[in-house]
Amino acid sequence: MVNVSLHDALDSARDIAARVLTPEAAEHDKAARFSTTAVRELGSAGLLGLTLPRETGGLGLGPRAFAGVTAALAEADASAAMVYVMHVLGAATIAAASPNDRLRGVIADIAGGRHLTTLAFSEVGSRSHFWAPVSKAVNGNGAGVVISAKKSFVTSAGHADSYVVSALAPNAEGPTDSTLYLVPAKTAGLSVAGPWDGMGLRANASAPMTLQSCEVAPELQLTTDGAGFKTMLEVVLPLFNLGSAAVALGLCRACLTATASHLKTSKFEHLGVTLGEALPNLRAQLAQMQISTDSLAALVDDGIGHLEKPDDLTMLRVLEMKAAAGETAIAVTSMAMRTCGGAAFSRQTGVDRFFRDAHAGSVMAPTTDVLREFIGKALLGIPLF
Repeated sequence: MVNVSLHDALDSARDIAARVLTPEAAEHDKAARFSTTAVRELGSAGLLGLTLPRETGGLGLGPRAFAGVTAALAEADASAAMVYVMHVLGAATIAAASPNDRLRGVIADIAGGRHLTTLAFSEVGSRSHFWAPVSKAVNGNGAGVVISAKKSFVTSAGHADSYVVSALAPNAEGPTDSTLYLVPAKTAGLSVAGPWDGMGLRANASAPMTLQSCEVAPELQLTTDGAGFKTMLEVVLPLFNLGSAAVALGLCRACLTATASHLKTSKFEHLGVTLGEALPNLRAQLAQMQISTDSLAALVDDGIGHLEKPDDLTMLRVLEMKAAAGETAIAVTSMAMRTCGGAAFSRQTGVDRFFRDAHAGSVMAPTTDVLREFIGKALLGIPLF
């Protein structure tokens, strides 16, 4: 793989956002249609292997590139951006596993843009506590395990080539004694349990999925028995919170652009002036949107710094990023709806899509309320679990 810089990766993401995502985003949202074109373009640009080591064929870039690419995609289509986030998380989890020939082949396919993966952690029984699966792997008659589970909110369900699945280890004694497995999409017993028809992020195919006596070979076990929880906290959670914050940042920036355009182009024709020229209250609301967006950008940048050079504050910053991002995205998109008024309400500006998509962040595990609880515990020195 030719060395690709952070700048190159961002340029590729912006090109895909402008050329592929923006023209199709509204229709994909309306029809709840997954964008296979977006995945293909991300793969062709090498972005599906963004964080994979260069020796595996990946780009070898870190959290700063991940956040930048994700935010650029989210400005055009937050659904596609979330598909990307969950893929990068899955790829990172696979790459962190002990290598074997089969996993090396999967990693090579991801780096080459030929394989889309995703996470399947959340379950109906444990709801937003994604780290505590209810399902339990059982030892098979031969090698490997058998898994039966009802997974919920599986991004890219029915479109991914593989799923990183959590289940309690065969000898688990508590709710965090989990193990992670890679389950290929063609595994017998794996099925999408129903269509995705959400209020927001409608084009990311975040549907429920059923595993019915799915046999998983030993070489597809990604963690040692009981070590899934550790991987969730140390590999998945930091990148997921950063990715979620980057999606929120992209939504805020998209709303700023749409709102400013509306204020500059819509007129009081009888007065001969634009809304922005005529109404200082709307200018003030636009200003507050900018301040909030820039504040979120600064928080994300600070969080990236702590991930690049971990210290005692890293986990706190990881928790804060997603909590603040979810609230900021709701506030900024709500202000955009108010500022654009009837044009936004009647879906003339695209702001309504950003508004709906923004609300997903606060209910996506770990939810904003759960994150506040974790932050409070961290500040008081109380164990999170």
